[in-house]
Amino acid sequence: SMPEDSYVLEYFSNISRYLKVGAPVYFVVEEGHDYTTKAGQNMVCGSSGCNRDSLVQQIGDAHLIADYSKIFAAPSSWMDDYFDWMNPLGNPPCCREYNNTERFCNASVDSDTCVGCRPPKDRGLRPVEDEFMKFLPMFLSDVPTTACAKGGKAAYKSAVDLKPHDVGATYFMTYHTNCNTSADYINALKYAQELAQNITDAMNVTDNSYKVFPYSYFYVFYEQYLTIYRDTATSLGWSALAVFLVSFFMLGFDLVSALIIILTIGMIVLDMMGIMYLWGISLNAVSLVNLVMAMGISVEFCSHVTRAFAVSTKTSRVERAKEALVHMGSSVFSGITLTKFGGIVVLAFAKSQIFQVFYFRMYLSIVLLGFSHGLIFLPVLLSYIGPSVNKAKLFSQQNDIPSQPVNNERTPLLNETRRQVGTNAPLGSSNGIYV
Repeated sequence: SMPEDSYVLEYFSNISRYLKVGAPVYFVVEEGHDYTTKAGQNMVCGSSGCNRDSLVQQIGDAHLIADYSKIFAAPSSWMDDYFDWMNPLGNPPCCREYNNTERFCNASVDSDTCVGCRPPKDRGLRPVEDEFMKFLPMFLSDVPTTACAKGGKAAYKSAVDLKPHDVGATYFMTYHTNCNTSADYINALKYAQELAQNITDAMNVTDNSYKVFPYSYFYVFYEQYLTIYRDTATSLGWSALAVFLVSFFMLGFDLVSALIIILTIGMIVLDMMGIMYLWGISLNAVSLVNLVMAMGISVEFCSHVTRAFAVSTKTSRVERAKEALVHMGSSVFSGITLTKFGGIVVLAFAKSQIFQVFYFRMYLSIVLLGFSHGLIFLPVLLSYIGPSVNKAKLFSQQNDIPSQPVNNERTPLLNETRRQVGTNAPLGSSNGIYV
């Protein structure tokens, strides 16, 4: 949507050209997981003793195949850093508390009243149950220093939703590789969702009380592509049904005419998709809206000619197609094609790519395809498989006698009729003859 000479485009181009690291991606564990037990910790951590298919392990394995997974690095794990932070053998240890108040004492504080949270004999033991919840708030409030770089406030303060008695939702952050094209972004989103589902399955969440899902800032823009084909088929299907029903009722329950209209419109939309491929226009939310609009606009190019053909009483389909084109062709050309064409041409001079591609090119294609199908293809199709002559209208036309003024220069037919029914008979009453 930005102009071609915008500095923002140059900024994104330089990012794609010079940087290797892409957008951050967060693997979020919803509230419900128990981090206080050893089994629950093994499902997410990545250090010694953790499950081989834990959350951190699976993301770490994914970054080894970055060309496919689009995962650039192993994730930052608040749990593993918390275990390291609890190590009692540091000098000084990161986890310390005042012996008289049991309040947290930062490792940079030089005080004899600060003692380690755990005795040296607990080296290598993980904090579990009450001990896990007791020291976790201290870890998340500890500012990293040269004395203890494992403090979690800078890196993990927002990563853990800490509740009074348990842990809520948490996330583990990593990065995508640098994505240069829409296909790269879509593949990154697909694999991240697939990876999150594998992690959820490995956690063996049988009651579906929580799950793992990925999030990155660009997902909101590219998630539409995951269902774009199904959305396109659904939208065009409902639009076609609406056009068919309206055409069927408005043409006097003429099934053949309604089917011909929807067939022609379907060909216009199909040709639009072919032009999108040739012009390199991707199928997204904007182009999908244009396709639905194309189906509606195409009704104007088809319905008038089809209606003129249906009401014609010529003897053959070819003659009826000629008559329909003579009577309605100029109206379709001047009243629909030229008016729309004039409003679309100005979009060609827009500097924004979204106007040039999704509006000028697609709208121009809609008008040209609608014109060619409505005035070239449709009459030929009607001349072969158009609806039969409306017998009621043909009968009415064959038995219709034009009205004429009653004066002294009556036609022989009128004089003969008056002699047969009597001179005092009212005109146009009992004998069904109107003058």
